[in-house]
Amino acid sequence: MDCVFDPGQPDGINDSLTSQISRDGTPEIGMRYRVPARCGVAARLAPGQKLTVENTHGTQVCDFWAFNSEDLNEYLSMEHLHTSLNSIYPRPKDGLATNLRRPVLTFLEDTSPGVHDTVIASCDHHRYRQLGCVDYHDNCTDNLRMALIAIGLRAPAIPSPFNIWMNTPVAKDGSIRWLPTVSGPGDKVVFGAELDCIAVMSACPQDLAPINGEGNSPTELHFRVDG
Repeated sequence: MDCVFDPGQPDGINDSLTSQISRDGTPEIGMRYRVPARCGVAARLAPGQKLTVENTHGTQVCDFWAFNSEDLNEYLSMEHLHTSLNSIYPRPKDGLATNLRRPVLTFLEDTSPGVHDTVIASCDHHRYRQLGCVDYHDNCTDNLRMALIAIGLRAPAIPSPFNIWMNTPVAKDGSIRWLPTVSGPGDKVVFGAELDCIAVMSACPQDLAPINGEGNSPTELHFRVDG
């Protein structure tokens, strides 16, 4: 009998289930929060608030999602973003579109060299099996699921993430390379909320490709909410 796919059900567990910043994900304004290495954390944002995500050690990729908190079926969509921007590379001052083609966030500031990815799907259990893992491997898809479960919600879908600081350039022939980040310690990106939304950040657990630095060692991230 075939199993029914449940987008909200993780394939394994890690500390994402216990790393929530509050019962419902509401942050304390100005508080610096930690996203543990290999885990995910969710934060609620109100319109006008700013979310700053920090690449603490300079080598870490952050898989990033945003959901309309009133209806999680509306979410930040890379496919719709490509159309709205006529580009696969968001830049500061760009609005970031949902699957209903309206801005959920504005990309306000970027202190890094500006190398990010909007093409690659979040890593998952199946990806690591393809890479040779026999046992369960932490992954961003499950980090998203667990970060939402930790604040009493369930993912209705697994949208393609905004892969902050991920260096996977697309060549003219369409090929993709998997390269280390070019950001530095303390580099930050800042988003402004346009809707009541829930942002989810995953410190990507990828350690079989060099996207998290030459040593392939996932590290922590930090974030804060202001305004």
